[in-house]
Amino acid sequence: MEILPEGKLPPAQLSRLVLGQLSPRRPEVVIRPAIGEDAAALRFGDELCVVTSDPITGATYDLGWLGVHVCCNDLGAMGAEPVALQVVLLLPVGTSEDWLRSVMARMEAACAALNVEITGGHTEVTDRVREPVFIGTALGRVRPGRRLVSSHGAQPGDALLVTKALGLEGTAILAAEARDDLSRRLAPEKLAAILQEAEGYRQEISVVKEGLLAAEAGATAMHDVTEGGLYVALRELAAGSGLAFRVHAEALPVRYATRVICAALGLDPLGLISSGALLIAHPRPLELKERLAEAGIPASVIGELVAAGPESGLAPGEGVLITAGGTAGESAGGAPGSVPWPVREEDELWRYWAQRRTP
Repeated sequence: MEILPEGKLPPAQLSRLVLGQLSPRRPEVVIRPAIGEDAAALRFGDELCVVTSDPITGATYDLGWLGVHVCCNDLGAMGAEPVALQVVLLLPVGTSEDWLRSVMARMEAACAALNVEITGGHTEVTDRVREPVFIGTALGRVRPGRRLVSSHGAQPGDALLVTKALGLEGTAILAAEARDDLSRRLAPEKLAAILQEAEGYRQEISVVKEGLLAAEAGATAMHDVTEGGLYVALRELAAGSGLAFRVHAEALPVRYATRVICAALGLDPLGLISSGALLIAHPRPLELKERLAEAGIPASVIGELVAAGPESGLAPGEGVLITAGGTAGESAGGAPGSVPWPVREEDELWRYWAQRRTP
């Protein structure tokens, strides 16, 4: 009997055990469950309703703020305007009223920033959990005349862009919850500056604004960079579109605090949960970068999508990381300065927690 691994199910098991047992039934459903799709879309008359569910299990600090934004990001990554949120909170025995009150206050602050309403859910204290668990279901709308964008519509030749920076969410979580480890590995004056910078990343984890803008600007595919970081997001977006990809190492946006914290803890920023970074496929990257910049959102062109097959030497969902000395025109097959894009499923944040649990 095969035992399921800890963490998010790998694509092969998810396809075999979950998605492979689902059958289409309703004509209203226009986007169904698939690897790399974080939300479903249902048509009601002239409007589309987009719905998604997400847990927060890797953080306890600022759970309410993170939970709202993580759920609504899945909607923004499809070009949908968030409208409502249902929240399930499972709390361990011993949770205080003050803690719950503070979590709800942060939820309300995040909802106010997005103009989203909490419409219900379930709150329970149970001995079945050891840490608080947030599970949210967010609903959004795509109005008539607006574009719905999935993670499966990219075309060969589309550029790949990432907004803001990689690892923002994971960096903020580690700054709050790995502080003891960091204090043993960084000088006090350096630690204080790093923690202050990382704390500010919490304000940047929403991708709703850039998702709506990119959808209207002609994005062909978008994907929220969450568990598994860019390693997973790129593979899922490319595989969903039947394409391969090339990424340029020097173009990857990783901020100083993320680099320092990951180096201190032995983690890889490219595999770190990255809410706040939106991965976008677009045929006119400079035009989109300009549109985003006008809205105050930085973006980096990190690579391009290519046809899978003999010409690229890559299968769907495979990619190559081009480092100094490699060029975009070289194939993956032994090109100097290029290495295969890693196949990794476990998020670096989970790996860190696992290391701490190991005697």
